[in-house]
Amino acid sequence: MFSVLRTARKSLGSVVLALSAMALAACQPSTGPSAPRSDTVAVALLVPSGSGQASDQLLARSIENAARLAITDLGEVKIDLRVYPTAGQAAQASAAAAQAVAEGAQVILGPVFAEEANAAGVAVAAAGVNVLSFSNNPAIAGGNVFVLGPTFDNTARRLATYAVRSGKSKIMVIHDRNAQGEAGRAAIQNGVAAAGGSVVATGGYEFSQNGIVQAIPALAAQAKSSGAQAVFLTADTAGALPLVSQLLSENGVNPTVTQYIGLTRWDIPAATLSLPGVQGGIFAMPDPSLFAQYQSRYMAAFGEQPHPVSAIAYDGIAAIGALAKQGRGMDRAALTQGAGYVGVNGIFRLLPNGTNERGLAIARIQNAAITVVEPAPRSFGGAGF
Repeated sequence: MFSVLRTARKSLGSVVLALSAMALAACQPSTGPSAPRSDTVAVALLVPSGSGQASDQLLARSIENAARLAITDLGEVKIDLRVYPTAGQAAQASAAAAQAVAEGAQVILGPVFAEEANAAGVAVAAAGVNVLSFSNNPAIAGGNVFVLGPTFDNTARRLATYAVRSGKSKIMVIHDRNAQGEAGRAAIQNGVAAAGGSVVATGGYEFSQNGIVQAIPALAAQAKSSGAQAVFLTADTAGALPLVSQLLSENGVNPTVTQYIGLTRWDIPAATLSLPGVQGGIFAMPDPSLFAQYQSRYMAAFGEQPHPVSAIAYDGIAAIGALAKQGRGMDRAALTQGAGYVGVNGIFRLLPNGTNERGLAIARIQNAAITVVEPAPRSFGGAGF
């Protein structure tokens, strides 16, 4: 599975309203199987606690905190939030989802990992309850399961559109030879085609240090001979990116001439920004100003930094609250309203196929710092759409 959320599980590095202790206390969940009031939306939050792993416990706490923070921003909208542990396991996620629906849940928010989300969706499909999972894996999307995480397709399309518009329409795809890399390659190829560009070369490397070292000279030569104006990399910061970006440059793919483009976030962890090979590279990210506000508020409320995944939980509550404020239900037609929603990651909307579309900013790394070269759109129809 190539979910960024699974990666986060393994390596945890890391609109504005005032939050008061009274407001937070007022949003504590009800307990037990009692039915929620008729003017209240019953939301089941599935989190990965109970696995025995400290990383899962931290992630679960951050997700729950974010959901409660989002509830305080809903004004008169009432949310009955009930939290169910899944231990990060599909079987437990399935049981938790079934229990939640039996106890009156109208919509399920979470779980984190793709296998869990798929199992939860199957468990409650007959009841007509939708699952808004935190996964970014489009393979599980559809039916009653939505993925809220940033998808490769959305990111690739945004970056390819910017690259073509900037005169970098001839693109080479360089990818890891693993499930994540192959999925990324396909997303990039589709994104480039949709943007009106052309993929002039494609090449991969075995996902190991030796595999990268052996493959890069030929890939660099291919990039130069193909006339590629940009190289679009699937590598991420926790994997091959540091070595791939360095060796490409050392083998003559000059990043000041050939644009380096990253399918994944190149700013997490922050130490990545100082790598020589990524200087001048571009990647997509959520609206940084909105996310910075969220971080500040989260820190003030809970005394620690939020996990990046927690922002997706906030967005899920924002969508549920927006529909409740309109007096709408949590059915597929309502969830996929074209106007979308606004969360701490910026604008987003759920698509009929179960995936999502997010408004992303384009950022460039220069001198070990980030510069936003094209801001995230604030409505659907803006740049990148």
